[in-house]
Amino acid sequence: MQLEDYFNFLAPNDIRIKGTRVGIETVLYDFIHRKRLPEEIAQSYRTITLEQVYATILYYLHNQEAVSKYLADWMDFAHQQRKAQELNPHPAIIRLRQKLAERKLDSQEQSEISKIG
Repeated sequence: MQLEDYFNFLAPNDIRIKGTRVGIETVLYDFIHRKRLPEEIAQSYRTITLEQVYATILYYLHNQEAVSKYLADWMDFAHQQRKAQELNPHPAIIRLRQKLAERKLDSQEQSEISKIG
C-alpha cells in the first residue's frame, strides 16, 4: 500500500482521509498546533483509526513544504470565513444576540429592583 492510498485527493485544497469526511487539516492542526498525541487524535474522531492518523502525519512529514502551504491556505480561508460571518451574521444569530441582550437587560433591571426593595 502506498501512503497516498490513505487519502482522497478531491481538489488541490481538499484532501480527505479515505472513507471519511475528515480532512487532513483536522488531524494536522491537532497534531501541530494543539500538540495532541496521535492516540488522542484518533480517540477524538470516531471515523478515523490510529493508523490513519499516523499515515496523515507521515504524509505531512514526507511532503512538508506542500502540506504546510495547504495548511496555511486552509487557515487563511478559515479566518476569511470568520470575518465574513462577523460582518454579515445569519439572521438567526442576530435574533439570538438580541434575545441575550434583552435577558441581560431584564436581569439588570431585576437586580436593581431587588436592591431598592
